[in-house]
Amino acid sequence: MIKNAGVSNGWTVLSVNSETVDSSNVFQFKAGMQPFRTAGAKLILDLGAVEFMDSSALGALLTATRAVEASGGALRLVSLTPPVRTLFELVRLHRVFDIMNDLAEAAA
Repeated sequence: MIKNAGVSNGWTVLSVNSETVDSSNVFQFKAGMQPFRTAGAKLILDLGAVEFMDSSALGALLTATRAVEASGGALRLVSLTPPVRTLFELVRLHRVFDIMNDLAEAAA
């Protein structure tokens, strides 16, 4: 579900290769993120393929962000599709996450 798409300007780029992240696959999502949640990790998560997320997915993202930031790292989200961006805005999580339009902006 999550694959390492390489490194850009010192940031590890991860991409989600599923159209949905919800209660049916959130454990796979968490397991895919776990190896990258190391001390001081600088992560970019590309959500360009994701068309739907539910509250369990948002909770998993919050947990990952808090863990990474607590260890001195950072997590940025890129390429949110319109439905996912709308969800983040509706629940005001666009104020919590660093959301960038594209990889170049996130890695700068």
